[in-house]
Formats: sequence, C-alpha cells, structure tokens
Amino acid sequence: MYKRILVPIDLQEGERTRTMSLQHAVDLCRLYNAKLFALTVVPDMGMPIVADYFPSDAGDKIVADAEKLLHELVDVHIPEDIDVQHLVAQGSIYRRILRMAEKVEADLIIIPAHRMKLQDYLLGTNTSKVVRHATCSVFVLRCDRHPCPE
Repeated sequence: MYKRILVPIDLQEGERTRTMSLQHAVDLCRLYNAKLFALTVVPDMGMPIVADYFPSDAGDKIVADAEKLLHELVDVHIPEDIDVQHLVAQGSIYRRILRMAEKVEADLIIIPAHRMKLQDYLLGTNTSKVVRHATCSVFVLRCDRHPCPE
C-alpha cells in the first residue's frame, strides 16, 4: 500500500517523540516493504538583513550539523534492513515537508503532533498545515496521549 514514507524529524524535539515517529516508520516500512525518507528542516537566514549578522558560512554549517545529527539519529533507530535516505532542507518547516513529499513522491507522511497552545489555534501548527495541504496520506502521531517507546 505504501512504498515511499516520509518522516519529518525535529532534531530539537525530545527523544521520546523522535523514537515514536521512527519506530512507526520502521514498522510500516517493514509491513509494506517501503523506502523511508528521513527529513529534517533547518531555518534559513531569511531576509538579507538577518543574514548580515551571521558569518557567511553560517547557513552551510547549520545544514552540515543537521545532516550529521540526522545520520547519527538514523544509525541508532533505523535497522539495516530498512532502505533509508537522509534529507536536509532549509526554510519554512511545513512548506519544505510538503515540497519534499512531492519531490520524493511520498505516499505517506508520518508526523508527530502535540497538545496545541493558544497561538496554534490562531496561526496553526506545522502539523496541521501539512495535514491540510498534503497530496498524500498523513499519519499523525499523538505524542501527548499515547505511551511512546523509551
């Protein structure tokens, strides 16, 4: 049923949430013999006026550090029998997730969700934006309601 599964990973998120997302991804990859795409999105420098306050190679360093952390995380949590590709993107989180899902032709996105705060009702969370705009199925993991593997 699913052949290409995208898992956005927030490297700043707690270990519990990352583990839960990756374990569900592994289970579904094994069940459907699917390929896994592990994605992390890092901020870009935004407007040129903001970029002027950082060294010229700051964006490259952020991407390189994120890529290293993503590889380490995947090495720990993804077994060798899973075909996995590491992806790092810069920019708006939900936009990059949606764009990457289209680029890799994902047929499922696995994304965690947490209890919403007041500002989320006004602005919307990245998860809710992905759910609303994705062209493929989205599996939302409720990390605040279900026990996660430790």
